Amino acid sequence: MGGVCDVTVGQLLLEWSGRCPDKLALVASGRSLTFAQLQQRADHVAGALHRLGIGPGDRVAVWLNNRQEWIELQFALARLGAILVTVNTAFRSHELEYLLLQSGARALVFMSGTSTLDFVQEVAALSSRPELLIFVDQPVPPGALDYHDLPSGPVEWPEVGLDDCINMQYTSGTTGFPKGVRLTSRNIVNNGYWLGRGLNFARDDRLCLCVPLFHCFGCVIGVLGAYTHGASLHLVPSFEPLAVMETVQRDSCTALYGVPTMFLAQLEHPEFPRFDFSSLRTGVMAGSLCPEALMRRVIEHMNLSGMTIAYGLTEASPAITQTLLDDPLDLRTQTVGRVLPGLEVQIRDAQGQVLGVGELGELCVRGYNVMQGYHNDPEATARAVDAQGWLATGDQASICRQGYVRITGRIKDIIIRGG
Repeated sequence: MGGVCDVTVGQLLLEWSGRCPDKLALVASGRSLTFAQLQQRADHVAGALHRLGIGPGDRVAVWLNNRQEWIELQFALARLGAILVTVNTAFRSHELEYLLLQSGARALVFMSGTSTLDFVQEVAALSSRPELLIFVDQPVPPGALDYHDLPSGPVEWPEVGLDDCINMQYTSGTTGFPKGVRLTSRNIVNNGYWLGRGLNFARDDRLCLCVPLFHCFGCVIGVLGAYTHGASLHLVPSFEPLAVMETVQRDSCTALYGVPTMFLAQLEHPEFPRFDFSSLRTGVMAGSLCPEALMRRVIEHMNLSGMTIAYGLTEASPAITQTLLDDPLDLRTQTVGRVLPGLEVQIRDAQGQVLGVGELGELCVRGYNVMQGYHNDPEATARAVDAQGWLATGDQASICRQGYVRITGRIKDIIIRGG
């Protein structure tokens, strides 16, 4: 099913680098890149990976926090028709090993670690490793290649289709073993476009991105939400309230994303009063319902009068609904908004019958955003998506006469970690 922004991830960056090459695209770790410079970097990385034998359909696991290399890889791999496999930065070696084996990853790109986890030790503990280990920091551990010293080369760019899988996200969903959700350019570029449209994103917008890129909230609603509208990204490596507030003030950011606890952590930080939030206007809060008292504080003290609420799941690329910029407070705190353009939703009972206005049942969605399926798991795919293309979310919901969706519970068990 088509969408209004049917362009591949690789083509998206090419279009902006051609249309406005000198426009600011990315600020990360004190370095600024224009769209032309980011395209040059992505092409260089693609040429280097191509020389190493990475091509269409190959899986490359990316175990990095929010940094320039992540963005380069997102576009380089998509251009090659390869599949970016996202890796949670909290994973330990046994979780990493499962993901690498289940995905059949040919390469792992990783960094030195976080404040709480040594990635080099975790990789050393693997009993089975991918063919290629690529390291983005210094010193480079034995057996790994230096990301920043890889020789590039010419590439005969393959034909990459809108419905080719280019992104794989692992989610526990409703079972104990994580499943690889296969997502396409049609899925995620359209989803990013409509989320950005809901925020009225334009070229002069500056998004402070502190939600992790390894999740759809970061790499779809964040990167593609901004880049489908020519806005710039201002990365915070990992969520830390002081770093977020410093980024917003320094770069005069106009948009900010997060889960409710992230906004609360900033509001309650002892240094909060010294920061200027006057540049902010909009953002996305997702992950759980926002209490009305918190929404009031975010609007009053962070200048986020245009804060929106979004709801979705990885299998839906991820967003299904979003509140409007000018929705009253009660709709922004008691509902998850209305269905995004181009999507259909139904509320169904346990027997699969479609329910009416206000009735409680399972929310199902159909449209451009429904995943291609779970990697190497046709049975689980068939349980999640029916023959007519309807994805069962496992969430209990109702829809009012005005079209606003209320999520009231979970029908199937789910594990949310760090959310």
